[in-house]
Amino acid sequence: MNAPSISAANAWIKTFPSPLSTHADGPLSGLKFAVKDNIDVAGVPTTAACPDFAFTPSTHATVVDRLLGAGAHLVGKTNLDQFACGLNGTRSPFGPVPNAVNAAYVSGGSSSGSAFTVASGQVDFALGTDTAGSGRVPAGLNGIVGLKPTKGLISTHGVLPASRSVDCVSIFARNVQTAWRVLSSAMGFDAQDPYSREIQLKTKPFGKSFRFGVPQQLEWYGDTLSENAFTQSIAQMKAIGGQEVRIDYRPFLEVANMLYGSALLAERLEALDEFFQSQPESVIEPVKTLLEPGLKFSGVDVFKALTKLKSLSQVTSTIWADIDVMLVPTAPSHYRISDMLADPIELNRRLGYYTNFVNLLDYAALSIPSTIRPDGLPFGLTLIAPAGSDWQLAELGMRHQAALAHHSTEVSNTPKGHPNPWSALPIPQQQNDAVQVAVVGAHLSGMPLNGQLTERGAQLVKTTTTADCYRLYALAETQPPKPGLIRVSTDGAPIEIEIWRIPVAEYGSFVSMIPRPLGISQIQTRDGELVQGFICEPTGLEGATDITEFGGWRAYISARQPTIA
Repeated sequence: MNAPSISAANAWIKTFPSPLSTHADGPLSGLKFAVKDNIDVAGVPTTAACPDFAFTPSTHATVVDRLLGAGAHLVGKTNLDQFACGLNGTRSPFGPVPNAVNAAYVSGGSSSGSAFTVASGQVDFALGTDTAGSGRVPAGLNGIVGLKPTKGLISTHGVLPASRSVDCVSIFARNVQTAWRVLSSAMGFDAQDPYSREIQLKTKPFGKSFRFGVPQQLEWYGDTLSENAFTQSIAQMKAIGGQEVRIDYRPFLEVANMLYGSALLAERLEALDEFFQSQPESVIEPVKTLLEPGLKFSGVDVFKALTKLKSLSQVTSTIWADIDVMLVPTAPSHYRISDMLADPIELNRRLGYYTNFVNLLDYAALSIPSTIRPDGLPFGLTLIAPAGSDWQLAELGMRHQAALAHHSTEVSNTPKGHPNPWSALPIPQQQNDAVQVAVVGAHLSGMPLNGQLTERGAQLVKTTTTADCYRLYALAETQPPKPGLIRVSTDGAPIEIEIWRIPVAEYGSFVSMIPRPLGISQIQTRDGELVQGFICEPTGLEGATDITEFGGWRAYISARQPTIA
């Protein structure tokens, strides 16, 4: 592979003429973000860094929908290692993405462009994906925060799979607070994602005295600058109350090696099989060479690998009796782009030494800046703990961040003078602390009554439709104009709805504002879910106009707009 020209422009695949937004207010109001180009944005091609594979989705990925609904502004899509296969950021026909600190070095991947745009200050946060470390390695190499949530906490509906059963949408930001704000708006169950799940997050901090596990088998590949930086990181953790515990890292390495060195590799081709076999010339090297072995495995091979993974998971689970959190380098070294292009397989493998096992074992992880090496390059460390520990990791990351801000100015992305970290990180709103409500008319995003939701802290979950057993009417003499949704036994149609999550404490006051003939009942979505939602009493249809043919209130209002004074 010949080295193409390298520039900051390689970080972008597409920037939009004006930011996309669906809501002016919300918890993320005023924040700009970008998304990795394996995440769908309606009307914008998803290429996964393979132009011949590109397709144009008609709807946003669920996570994009939620962030836009929370007030964030989407400014573009970012470059990546092709098909999210790589940890270095050089495997793209659009060119390698440089490190934001020193352009001679790799940015890390596969979420290379997302990390660069955050580290260079072009956006406030960005979405990546993480299967083997793609949401952490670029964060560590660029000196920013990389939050890899528990699997299933953020929906992957509308995200091109790498290995679907272990994929996560990840978040890049310049500090932990912003990353946590984004996660709080993005997380939540989504029936459209087969691996989505309702997760009760642990909200008890690790404690002022906590135990952190450090691998006995540390590997630096000769990089003494990173080795010394990690020694400083250990000291930083001790300074905020941590007690170091050495752990046997060998079973974690065995798990890590299974991702590409076993029949688990076959899952990498689940979404690409037909394309990969019909157009192999469209897949660049070394991605093609890495994925090809996945074609040879049988179903028996896959189940043998899954059994081995379960066995190793039993072994690794025993270490958590002795530690609260695991502490590892995010990456063992920095590599020049020229060196990576000359030895793309081995150097990429090295970057995953401390990351590849995390998703396979169902852990959460947070990469945070730790120090700046003498050569000016950032060094990141990663906090790891079992599923559901996302808030605990973020809270500990905040403590570390606050301590660095107080004692040092080394890490430029660390906020200065941060308040008491023990009280600064909001406890997440859990699924069972909220009610999902389907809205169909004046409460939709951008409509006159939407403020009744947002002022109560409601968050947009997704835009979808009802099942095809409803009809929609424009009610007579209502101000502001409102529709009425009726369930029917025949001649029904799907009607556009938005599903919002309202805190339980605010639900009563919201419902009390609903005027007759409207009320709350259960509405069936196109996916078969039953959610609370607006329904109309049959008596309310007197003088109403049947507008079912428009498919939703927004389309009806848009069609009527020219006639409205």
